[in-house]
Amino acid sequence: MQEAGFSHKSLARAVVATAARSGEDITCDHTYVTRWLKGSIPRGSMPQFIIDSVSRKLGRQLTVDDIGMGDAAVSAVQPDLGLDFADTAESTAKTVTDLWRADLADAESLVRALPDSAAWNSASLRWIVAPPDTQLTRTGNRAVGGVDVDMVRSTTDAFSMLDGKFGGGHARRALIQYLHTDVRPMLDGAYSDDVGRQLNSAVAEALLLAGFMSYDSGLHGMAQRYFIQGLRMSQAAGDRLLGSSILSAMSHQATFLGQYRDAATLARAACTGPAGSLGPRMAAHHLAMEARALARLGDERGCDLALVAAERTLTQRTADSDPAYMMYFDEIELAAEIGHCFRDLGRSTEATERSAGALFNDGLNNRSDFFATMVQAESYIIHGEIGRGFDIALGALRLGEGLQSARCVQYIREFQGRVTDGMKRGTDFREFEEQARGFRLWQQAG
Repeated sequence: MQEAGFSHKSLARAVVATAARSGEDITCDHTYVTRWLKGSIPRGSMPQFIIDSVSRKLGRQLTVDDIGMGDAAVSAVQPDLGLDFADTAESTAKTVTDLWRADLADAESLVRALPDSAAWNSASLRWIVAPPDTQLTRTGNRAVGGVDVDMVRSTTDAFSMLDGKFGGGHARRALIQYLHTDVRPMLDGAYSDDVGRQLNSAVAEALLLAGFMSYDSGLHGMAQRYFIQGLRMSQAAGDRLLGSSILSAMSHQATFLGQYRDAATLARAACTGPAGSLGPRMAAHHLAMEARALARLGDERGCDLALVAAERTLTQRTADSDPAYMMYFDEIELAAEIGHCFRDLGRSTEATERSAGALFNDGLNNRSDFFATMVQAESYIIHGEIGRGFDIALGALRLGEGLQSARCVQYIREFQGRVTDGMKRGTDFREFEEQARGFRLWQQAG
């Protein structure tokens, strides 16, 4: 108000005029403004009328956070926020900031939402056929350059390391807070078209991580929204490879949730979208995601064909054949995916062999090592080596002691489901359970 030269009365008049231009007849005088300045947040469209009035006087666009009424956006949040693949980059940026704000405020309609299968399919189709975005140049009140983009990427890398070592539940909220506090003003800043595309790509990578951390925390509706908005921002950036990687992440989540046909379709879309520009690591990863879905569907031949293609493709990688964020996918990661597939197909001997080669043992990829070890333990149980399976499961529980991950808890529950009543009567199980009760993930699994 001070910067725009507004008094209480003149702001009230401006708000009434703004509402009238929108076709609404409202009552507003200086006493309303006094209440706002004391912290009262008006309902309905009033916060937007205030934003538009002050923005018009200042000559630059403000946000609901700029006027100190961010809580109003949370109370007005719609359950379908974030599920749409928007037409414009500007709409996407607003949706993303609304998601971060609502997430931090624990908006129940979003944070506890279940995924929407139709939203996966709509977003993937829109991404495949959408035309390139036009100029992303903005004239905000803060200059944003390449160094700012580098900071976003480096910070995302740091959170990614924490995610792999301690699970998505450890630092998920801190990542969202960083994005809301530090990255949101960048999206509203002033930058060239080139910097705008770099910024959209960097934020899309951060949203991919936010989606995975939310998924790992069991917040599947929130994860889906971050994935979809990350996909749209990758489109704005013109980064087809990143968009492909985000679709593959959606496939991963869909398989975990039992939506196997959606998962297979998303994995195929991930391969189709970038056409011939896929590097061998990324192509192998997407083929592995398709194989995971097909294994759950019981399509043994389709799964085997996808895995053979993934192994063959991965051998073609070079030091610079893929983006930096895909460099993690190697023979160890592929072995873990193959182990999952063979377990799901009932080929337990092959599953134990593959899972044994799927361990990093570096202390940085504890969650990945936990998953591979649990798959190996399950596979031994399946083919009758009960004691061996229990011993390996104890090793997995030790690996998982520092992990905050709803997915890890689900792996424990799946393992528990493999233990028959007959096994529970045996000495091996009683000795195993006595030790297992001391581990956090076993306690969380119930």
